[in-house]
Amino acid sequence: MISKLAEIPLFADLAESDLRDLASHAITRSFPKNAIILNEGDQAGSLYIILSGRVQIFVSDDDGKEAILSIEGPGEYFGEMMLDDGPRSASVIALEPCKLCVLEGQAFKAFLLKKPEIALHLIQNLIKRTRVLTKSVKSLALLDVYGRVARLLLDMAEEQDGRLVIGERLTQQDIASRVGASREMISRILKDLVTGGYISIEGKNIFLNKQPPKHW
Repeated sequence: MISKLAEIPLFADLAESDLRDLASHAITRSFPKNAIILNEGDQAGSLYIILSGRVQIFVSDDDGKEAILSIEGPGEYFGEMMLDDGPRSASVIALEPCKLCVLEGQAFKAFLLKKPEIALHLIQNLIKRTRVLTKSVKSLALLDVYGRVARLLLDMAEEQDGRLVIGERLTQQDIASRVGASREMISRILKDLVTGGYISIEGKNIFLNKQPPKHW
């Protein structure tokens, strides 16, 4: 467990004695694909660190409608809002088989008091996530569905071999959940973007060939 924790960016600069202290309060858990790891509203009590696999963090309503907040992979963590002893603010599902390090909440809080640099890292990451969520709320409030889809594609695109590609595999339902629209609407928008030559869909990858127009 100590070697695994040392590979996590959050703990990369800790001494071995500190890592040993953390490891004494941690367990490793495995989850199969599509397993619900946390439920929104549950009592919070632990911090989860992703050792392998990817998870999706989302919120939902009583009718089962979902909105995706983020997708996290190895080296990332979730559940840090347990620091205020409130209920879980979102649910988490395994997108693929996952192995997680689970740190007991009270022990982790005590550790933060001894290691303020780790607390600062947590604060900085919370600010980063808040900025992303603020941007998402702005898009939902001020852009139409097409504008939100175009913004999402541009934000997620990364250069690979001279081409812009969405590295994360996205289904039409994934996009719909992220931009607050129906899957049918997303299907029509993607079809129009393909017809206009703005994007190409090759297998499970979406490539951006040129900047989508601001308005459709």
